[in-house]
Amino acid sequence: MQTKLISALLLAGAATASQVAFAADGTITFSGNVTAQTCTINGNGSGSKNFTVTLPTVSASSLATAGATAGATPFNIALTACTPTTGTNAVKAVHAYFEAGPTIDTTTGNLILASGGATNVEIQLLNAADQSAVKLGQADASQNSKPVNVSTGGAATLQFYAQYYATGAATAGAANSSVMYTIAYQ
Repeated sequence: MQTKLISALLLAGAATASQVAFAADGTITFSGNVTAQTCTINGNGSGSKNFTVTLPTVSASSLATAGATAGATPFNIALTACTPTTGTNAVKAVHAYFEAGPTIDTTTGNLILASGGATNVEIQLLNAADQSAVKLGQADASQNSKPVNVSTGGAATLQFYAQYYATGAATAGAANSSVMYTIAYQ
């Protein structure tokens, strides 16, 4: 009898314990902007928005220790026909936003190489103006991709370097990767 009573009390207690009261604690407001502003993209003189940057062949010994860099190679994203260039919706500046994805090491902010190639090596992007690292995969405001003013003629050139970056003693092999980017208008 006592066992049945205890079982019934436990069952009743479990039924009431699973009920949870909810009340709103606050409001989240989202704000954004969709723009009609666009530019024509010419990646590294290729005439296309999709392009390849070829880094030089370097010795694994030049990347023997973590933090070593080699093969800095300039590239650019040239923008033309940015519209509008006047008025309240004028494009004043642009910068590249490098999208997060599976090719990005979120700890270093560098590009991970495709499997089967060199090891302990990543590809690092730098702003050309001050050689500061661009932290790929971070939030837009944290990436450090420098904005460039758009000329009154609607043109701007975003300039970068790509270089090998050692995460340890590098081994020889192919060093291929890719990243998606978006042009952000200011």
